Amino acid sequence: MSSEIKRKAILLDRDGTINVEKDYLHKIEDFEFEKNVVEALKIFVSLGYVLAVVTNQSGIARGFYTEDDLKKLNNHINDRLKEEGIQIERFYYCPHHPEKGIGKYKVDCECRKPKTGMLDSAIRDLNIDREQSYMVGDTLADIDAGFNAKLTPILVKTGHGLENIEKLADRKVAVYDSLYDFALSLK
Repeated sequence: MSSEIKRKAILLDRDGTINVEKDYLHKIEDFEFEKNVVEALKIFVSLGYVLAVVTNQSGIARGFYTEDDLKKLNNHINDRLKEEGIQIERFYYCPHHPEKGIGKYKVDCECRKPKTGMLDSAIRDLNIDREQSYMVGDTLADIDAGFNAKLTPILVKTGHGLENIEKLADRKVAVYDSLYDFALSLK
């Protein structure tokens, strides 16, 4: 048993949640933050949340870009955020796709959301308290991954969020216009 105090966390989908949704985003010059995301992340940090990204990246599986391309973009995002006093502790990604993957990436893995592999890794690596933590995203896969990992899921209407609202069916999920609106709700 670890005596280390568990941390509260915000696990974030990337595309459509942190940045403007652009299909298979991998070029730094195409990256742009969603409106007020930096301010939202500052609020989370001020409230003591650790931040991590958990993102499906089937563009790697499909051969559209490489894992190195993804890592360069993630480093760019973190460098921009560090300038604002924000640190994303870790970026977790799934490079697989069970049907559309090529070669070693055509895998029915445990990391692709709505499965919990990435979330479980974050919970273990960052010593996260599930009961005080959230999974925030813009798709049903994000919401179901949150439920499956026993985190509180939050749907944002940015990215694909609006088109996923009706797919929620009977899932009990809080829905916010943006990451910033969710952050304000925690203050």
